Amino acid sequence: MKLADNKATLSFSNGSPNVELPVYHGSVGPDVIDIRKLYAQTGMFTYDPGFLSTAACQSAITYIDGDKGELQYRGYPIEQLATQCDFLETCHLLLYGELPNADAKKKFERTVTMHTMVNEQMQFFLRGFRRDAHPMAVLTGLVGALSAFYHDSTDITNPQHREIAAIRLIAKMPTLVAMAYKYSVGQPYMYPQNDLSYTGNFMRMMFATPCEDYKPNEVLVRALDRIFILHADHEQNASTSTVRLCGSSGTNPFAAIAAGVACLWGPAHGGANEAALNMLHDIQAQGGVEKVGEFIKQVKDKNSGVKLMGFGHRVYKNYDPRAKLMQETCKEVLGELGLHNDPLFKLAMALEKIALEDEYFVSRKLYPNVDFYSGIVQRAIGIPVSLFTAIFAAARTVGWIAQLNEMIGDPEYKIGRPRQLFTGSTRRDIKPLAKR
Repeated sequence: MKLADNKATLSFSNGSPNVELPVYHGSVGPDVIDIRKLYAQTGMFTYDPGFLSTAACQSAITYIDGDKGELQYRGYPIEQLATQCDFLETCHLLLYGELPNADAKKKFERTVTMHTMVNEQMQFFLRGFRRDAHPMAVLTGLVGALSAFYHDSTDITNPQHREIAAIRLIAKMPTLVAMAYKYSVGQPYMYPQNDLSYTGNFMRMMFATPCEDYKPNEVLVRALDRIFILHADHEQNASTSTVRLCGSSGTNPFAAIAAGVACLWGPAHGGANEAALNMLHDIQAQGGVEKVGEFIKQVKDKNSGVKLMGFGHRVYKNYDPRAKLMQETCKEVLGELGLHNDPLFKLAMALEKIALEDEYFVSRKLYPNVDFYSGIVQRAIGIPVSLFTAIFAAARTVGWIAQLNEMIGDPEYKIGRPRQLFTGSTRRDIKPLAKR
């Protein structure tokens, strides 16, 4: 960032002296007012619940323009990355700042592939969970447990440790997700297979059994790979901010990423695609496509308590660029599997059509978001709804680790310590027990 030509002047109506604050330019996007010395100069804090107007860091990884509906990783538009690159190329870009050439791509793929297995004792750790435990509960524990198995990559002040931890997390997360799934359905774990692609390998670990050979469908592999790319990073969202805040204390990368997994579990964040599919199931149970109109009326009624899940976005006030890409992928997958007449998918398309044409939703810019389409695609592939957020976590891991490493390398980073506006009791003294 560079110092802007102008400064911000903070004035007070009570006659206190004005305070001049530096203004900085980024390479793109809004300028920022530097308030780091505000408390020292005025004795006051700023108040910004949810940090909606606060830049907590400087970052060169991901840029979002919500008004224009733009998303870029390291300057590259998501539309180009999702159609011209695979997930591991995107990982290389997020981690190292540049897309790999042919040699670098081959080397990176080989390195990740060599780390996809997990310690055999992780199987015994997994058996401590109930079979019906939510996959995100299991995954939070498994990721945190990695720090107990890989002691040689837990020092975040060591660049080599950070490097190998990043590779291990990217490589092992799909293995852990597949293990959690296999455990829940009582099937044997499938070990990684080194001659398959990153996403093809994940699908094999998910759906293969020792009984027969399994060959991943390339259309479905590409669809899931695109889901991974679209979810790889999304700037300073709740889970990424959690990873940064957790990592600012100096904790190991596995613990920081486990914190991100736990945050992502929330229905307002990573759980949104699960909530969208559950909403479709509820409408289907009430009568399906014939009941869509009635459901839309309930959504418009503020007193009904009914919410339209999978539409609209906190940041995007235009069409989510990821949703457009997932919409295309959704049609490809349904066509490949012959599922256009599936009742739930017909319901989803009917809901989409109404939302895109109804003035109530159009005026509020409640467009279908990436969660709406990715949930449909994952269900078509055969992934159970309860596993959707775990898939999201596997994809977002590279973004989390890239953001964490960037923060550690920033000379201005400090342990996170938000302040507060205290509204509780003023000082008071304890009375003897008999007089309380």
